[in-house]
Amino acid sequence: MERIQFGGVMNRHLTLQLIRTVHTAIYIVMAASTFVLVYAGVSGATGWWLWWALGLLAIESVVFAGYGFKCPLTGLAVEYGARTGHVFDTFLPERATRYTFRFFGTLMGAGLLLLALRWIGLIV
Repeated sequence: MERIQFGGVMNRHLTLQLIRTVHTAIYIVMAASTFVLVYAGVSGATGWWLWWALGLLAIESVVFAGYGFKCPLTGLAVEYGARTGHVFDTFLPERATRYTFRFFGTLMGAGLLLLALRWIGLIV
């Protein structure tokens, strides 16, 4: 499949800004979903919001795995002129994103484990 080519430096810059904005929004939503999962695991609370969080996290996990455990938006940002390193593909500070996968992966695993233990009755 051929990518649509946008002409000019300004269009490439605006496209990069759009990619960074979308990536930042997705990051925030996925972080919130992870915290919802942990909250449900710790508290035992459930509701439609938990199912939304689980669905979003499942989609994110499939996309992440499908792209070789790399975010597809990172590569797209580089293609449109982002410099490599930390914090080049979002508007978030480096200290918030440097250990994203380790931090949120661990939280997601802990939240899922707690939920599983609650659902099989080992935690009340």
